Amino acid sequence: MSGSKKYSLLEFFRDPWATVSFAYIFFLILIAFFAYQIAPDSTSNANQMHLSIHSKPPGFKSKMVLLTGQNLSNQSTTFFYGDIDSSVEIPIQNYKIINEGIEIQPYGMPKDYYEVLSKDRLPQPFVVPKFTQENIIEKTFYLGTDKYGRDLLSRLIIGTRISLSIGFVAVFISLFIGVFLGAIAGYFGGYVDKVIVWLINVVWSIPTLLMVIAITLALGRGFWQVFIAVGLTMWVEVARVVRGQVLAVKEKTYVQAAHALGYSNQRVLKNHVLPMVIAPIIVISAANFASAILIESGLSFLGIGAQPPTPSWGGMVKDHFRYLLLGKPYLAILPGLAIMSLVLAFMTLGNSLRDFLDVKN
Repeated sequence: MSGSKKYSLLEFFRDPWATVSFAYIFFLILIAFFAYQIAPDSTSNANQMHLSIHSKPPGFKSKMVLLTGQNLSNQSTTFFYGDIDSSVEIPIQNYKIINEGIEIQPYGMPKDYYEVLSKDRLPQPFVVPKFTQENIIEKTFYLGTDKYGRDLLSRLIIGTRISLSIGFVAVFISLFIGVFLGAIAGYFGGYVDKVIVWLINVVWSIPTLLMVIAITLALGRGFWQVFIAVGLTMWVEVARVVRGQVLAVKEKTYVQAAHALGYSNQRVLKNHVLPMVIAPIIVISAANFASAILIESGLSFLGIGAQPPTPSWGGMVKDHFRYLLLGKPYLAILPGLAIMSLVLAFMTLGNSLRDFLDVKN
């Protein structure tokens, strides 16, 4: 048995599209998990704004004066939520050390314009060599900055969490509800089946996006509300597939034999029927994962998805789609490509799983 399973797994990964899709999804999962360790801007939600350097092109570099706030006791760093501190970065073009402190020329200001940062605003004790070494830094924005001057690469990296999280949570909710209702309807039939099928048809007849919007408005706009809303609208297809599969499986000889031996309905359904419908569930889960990502992106584009400053690929497209006509299309194209590539990976993986598991529609 172990040799057969190994051979089947090798057969699956002989499909180059399946291999590339699986590797890409796994790569994004790693990025999402270590997002704040990878992102150049490790502040919470990568929300460090520099309005004077907004909408800069990829590879843009700027000198920064790093000012640390006075309430250092509140400074903290978390693995999953980023740095929470009181530091401030000021983009500058030039600076001078003076007796009163430091003169800076803020980015974008005329050459003869300088501002004085008094010593009481600077780290204490104020030692010039240490200050110029530790508090005058040069930052590189590898993908440029968005319209608020935030690092676009960092926002894309942390936004990966939203898309993957919405997929996992929505698929989990849809599987929990869909498998439960579909299995009961297909196994028991009769009046129970008619009621559940009627419910499936009612939910199926309502446009998905409208239902998600309605549930989101009812639950409130926010991170977890969107996850729940998307999951509550995706169980219908799971229930239909599971019901059809259970209707076919329950007529098999081994199921009838289990009934003849006096096994309970719960035991027969759990141990003899549901294991036979795992293959189509896996395939439909991959498709639902892609659908959930698209729905969340659409909600974020409409402004009722993940709320600012939480980075979301759909929200980033919404913030910058006007830049398609303003000479900086990459601000909208990059998050759009991220959405497209992740959805394509899941759809391709789903197709490969369908062929591998030989699931008949």
